[in-house]
Amino acid sequence: MVKKNEETETENIDQDEENDETDINDSNDDDDFESITREEDEQITAPYVEMNRKKKKALLEFRCRVEDAILGNYLLGKPNQFLSRTEIMRQKEILREITLWDVPLLPSKGHEGTDIVLLRFLRVKDFKVNEAFQMLRRTLRWRKEYKADEILDEKLGPDVEKVMCLDSRDREGRPLCYSVYGAFRDREVYKRAFGSEENGGEFLRWRIQCLEKGIKKLEFKNGGVDSIVQISDFKNSPGPVMKELRSVSKKAMILIQDNYPELIHKIIVINAPLWYYAVHMLRSRFLTQKTKSKFVFARAPKVTKTLLKFVAAESLPVQYGGLKRESDQDFSPLDKASERKINGNSTAYIEFPVSEAGLTMVWDLSVVGWDVTYKEEFIPDDEGSYKILLKNQKRMGENVRNSFYIREPGKILITIDNGTFKKKRVLYRSKAKPTIPMYIFFKNQ
Repeated sequence: MVKKNEETETENIDQDEENDETDINDSNDDDDFESITREEDEQITAPYVEMNRKKKKALLEFRCRVEDAILGNYLLGKPNQFLSRTEIMRQKEILREITLWDVPLLPSKGHEGTDIVLLRFLRVKDFKVNEAFQMLRRTLRWRKEYKADEILDEKLGPDVEKVMCLDSRDREGRPLCYSVYGAFRDREVYKRAFGSEENGGEFLRWRIQCLEKGIKKLEFKNGGVDSIVQISDFKNSPGPVMKELRSVSKKAMILIQDNYPELIHKIIVINAPLWYYAVHMLRSRFLTQKTKSKFVFARAPKVTKTLLKFVAAESLPVQYGGLKRESDQDFSPLDKASERKINGNSTAYIEFPVSEAGLTMVWDLSVVGWDVTYKEEFIPDDEGSYKILLKNQKRMGENVRNSFYIREPGKILITIDNGTFKKKRVLYRSKAKPTIPMYIFFKNQ
């Protein structure tokens, strides 16, 4: 009981301190603040030049609040009054070096990422300085209690790695974080992940760990990539019975909303069953309007079309209609894909010309929406040579990866017949690779 009273008194002291800070800052007249503005105006970096005066003033005030809180040793709360002077000085020195996502928070250090980080808190709080300041303090306290800065070094369960991973980037360079809930159809995996409250807490830590890994790939600088795209796939998920997962997901969403402002650019939910939408509506009551606006939904027929708005074909995994394959020995994300549209009830031809022999032509191809007939053939330049049929499919239903060794100049001709009334998009790329025929290779052994 005594401990509880002491905690209550501490909270009251902190609240009184926050109120005192607000009164002190609010008591400054406009003339005093204008002088601060003139002195620090040159420190505001290029992306913020076009901010209106009110927002720019809020950023400058926020910088001053953070600077004072760090130098005054109260950013994380009122220091323990029973500490020795030596210990207090040591804590002050430690606080001067405090960082958030590897970005120094002390504005006078002049780091270009400081304003970018502070602006995240301001924007999420509509440029209300006091609210943004309190949110920053809560975030730093939570990170200290949750040991978020140490979470990257933790070894968590192997099963959760089947559910979530970082893979490639979107069209703007943002890291892509995939959550594939179909893995939980395996009851043993689900039980190991959520069989107890302790396991559920571990899964939550792993979720935060994955987010922290994504943050490591960001650049908090002018023009840098500073947010992540989350893709949640519910295909073959076990259904509404996974109440433990729903509970942990809700906790994770609230933690991210409260402690990672504007670090999630979009949350793209694909292959979601009907029950998910009902759950999402209930969960939305706990989310801010800014968080709600980040959600994008795509049912099964629209998954590829939706993802391609955010992710280039060469960076989108094949299971989602893209061209990216694991451990690909033939292509990399640097091998850009071309695109062609096919009108309804029409035929399109794609050619890969080869001007010399001794090469292997490799090609990738995907059709958004499928439902087309497909044919591949090699046509030599020499009219006296024979055409070679490589593939003939009456109905194309998956991505195509094929190759052919070229013995004479000619071309690979791909014929795609769209017998539907809907327009189709074809994504493709090719590469010619020098090749030594096997009979020559063995002859030289």
